[in-house]
Amino acid sequence: MKIIIPMAGRGSRLRPQTLTTPKPLVSIAGTPILEQLVRDTVKLIDEAIEEIVFIIGDPLFFDKLVEENLKTLAKKYNAKVSIYRQLNPLGTGHAIMCAKNSLNGRAIVIYPDTLVKIEEKFDKNSDVVIWTKQVDNPELYGVVKLNSNKEIIDLVEKPFKFVSDLAVIGIYYFKEISQLKDKLEIVIANNNMSSGEYQINDGLLAMMKEGRKFSVGKVIEWLDCGNVKKCVTANKTMLTFLEEDGVQLISKKINLENSEIIPPCSIADGVIIKNSCVGPHVSIGLDSEILNSTISNSIIQRNSKIRNAKIQKSMIGNNCIYDGKAEEINIGDFSELI
Repeated sequence: MKIIIPMAGRGSRLRPQTLTTPKPLVSIAGTPILEQLVRDTVKLIDEAIEEIVFIIGDPLFFDKLVEENLKTLAKKYNAKVSIYRQLNPLGTGHAIMCAKNSLNGRAIVIYPDTLVKIEEKFDKNSDVVIWTKQVDNPELYGVVKLNSNKEIIDLVEKPFKFVSDLAVIGIYYFKEISQLKDKLEIVIANNNMSSGEYQINDGLLAMMKEGRKFSVGKVIEWLDCGNVKKCVTANKTMLTFLEEDGVQLISKKINLENSEIIPPCSIADGVIIKNSCVGPHVSIGLDSEILNSTISNSIIQRNSKIRNAKIQKSMIGNNCIYDGKAEEINIGDFSELI
């Protein structure tokens, strides 16, 4: 089995958190979004991973350090790593085709824009499985249309009339992904664009017309990480899940002095907390310092220093300094606000 991850986007909606850090590498609940998705996908697949394929963007942003991080992640699963680049943002279908040399055999494609919780197994005998989440407002999403056998027979983008309430979340299984490659090659050769881009849906719809079997996969939770507010909400939800699963969230290698931690919180190695109250629903990255502060429902990345603060619903990037009175803040990497 292969895992294919198109991740060339800049994550502009999450700025300033993504000014220097690609969105999939932003940590939520103590772990980068990408790493959580790969971990959960490997668990879902429940078999050896042959290859992990990353499609990344501009080398000035997705630099050598990013490449090394991706190689380290693949090595965790004893998988071959392949890295391709999408230098022009020409859509989801175009991104996948940038990795055409790896598009063969069984594969799962995941878009690392969201966090999910999946516990159901899936039908590996289907030609394609598309994971979905039941939503209250399907007109805002791309949805699947099912027949009486619960098989997918159409994909509809933001339907004006009710089609179904199962929104597509960006995870796909292919029994033979070269079939998708063949269809996307035709889409690109014919310059079949939607809103100026080549979309994965055009390849999927062409496969449906050939009579391929499309099944539905469902998730328990689907958490958007598109902006700071949604990241903070995702952090809260994931911390709760992890605590319920008995995961050790607070490192034993922290310096806690005259302070209280209200769980659930994720606190990494080397964190110093003095004269402060932290939690609930707070994540703090490696080697950060919290001094004379009260923090709840917030994300603080690695090597940042928070002093004399009382904050909630906030997100602070890597290598930051904050000493202020605002209750809700959003500052990106290498920022100083005192």
